Amino acid sequence: MEKTRSASLIERKTIGKFLLENNTYVMFICLFIACSLLSKDFFSWRNIGNLIRQNSAYTFMVMGMLFVIITGGIDLSVGAMVALGSVGSAYVLTNLGLPVFLAFILPLALTTILGLVTGLLVSYAKMASFVASLAMMTMARGLALVIANGSPIIVPKGSIEQIATIKLISATPELTKTLGEITPLLGLFILIIVLVFWFIQKYTSYGRIILAIGSNETAVRLAGINVRAMKTSVYAISGLCSGFAGIIAATRTQVGAPVAGMGWELDAIAACVIGGASLSGGSGTAFKALVGVFVLALIGNIMNLLAIPSYPQDIIKGAIIIFAVLLQTKSFKDE
Repeated sequence: MEKTRSASLIERKTIGKFLLENNTYVMFICLFIACSLLSKDFFSWRNIGNLIRQNSAYTFMVMGMLFVIITGGIDLSVGAMVALGSVGSAYVLTNLGLPVFLAFILPLALTTILGLVTGLLVSYAKMASFVASLAMMTMARGLALVIANGSPIIVPKGSIEQIATIKLISATPELTKTLGEITPLLGLFILIIVLVFWFIQKYTSYGRIILAIGSNETAVRLAGINVRAMKTSVYAISGLCSGFAGIIAATRTQVGAPVAGMGWELDAIAACVIGGASLSGGSGTAFKALVGVFVLALIGNIMNLLAIPSYPQDIIKGAIIIFAVLLQTKSFKDE
């Protein structure tokens, strides 16, 4: 009898530990089931397409933020970099009349350089990442406003908007109306960026070193690795990813907006934390961060489908973020 009780207790502990370690996936599955039950429109092609379109830019930004957080830093400039990428691509196409590929390369080069500057301030000037990225956030947002002259820049028709939306052509108007619009390229972009970051983390020395820096920076430095260069690089990567997120945002709206990405840095941090990343560094994976993105997306999506006003949405989203952080804290304590 005693053995049976002990075995039952061990089994419950094992299940509890498994659920705690995989709480990100459990949370997503529960939310997904709840959304499908609460709204009949949730599984519509139009709604799924909206989820992909609305979160493609977020995903790029979150992947960049993830590497910064893994090293124990924070990058508050990502939202402003999104605006810079959005405005930069629109400006190159509209005011300079350059080819589309340069509308990608030039803004990305700019946001990468600015991210590199943030990294240099953190790694070599020993500034706190919060302060350095806050200063860069202000500068990048100001630069976006200067480039756009304070007004949105309309992207020329037929240039880059096809990336965001491909309309299904059907002989039956009813079928076209039902299926709405699909976004195969944006979905492919999401898959590619997550796989790239997963591969870097899993199979490259760079990914392992980044993780080790967040766990024990002193030990990595004593091993002869240039920690400052490594830490600088993650901010450059964050700038690159955020710039690309801005370009994707411009393809969706067909507008280069200097106010794009406002407040996105907080959502990026929240997605990483919900995805299991620790703000003290040393943990976090690309796939879990992606799940974190769509956890937040499902919350907003179902509340929109249920016609819940925006202000209560923020309260509910904040409560779920607190719950997720508490779960992550408990899982880290139990390790």
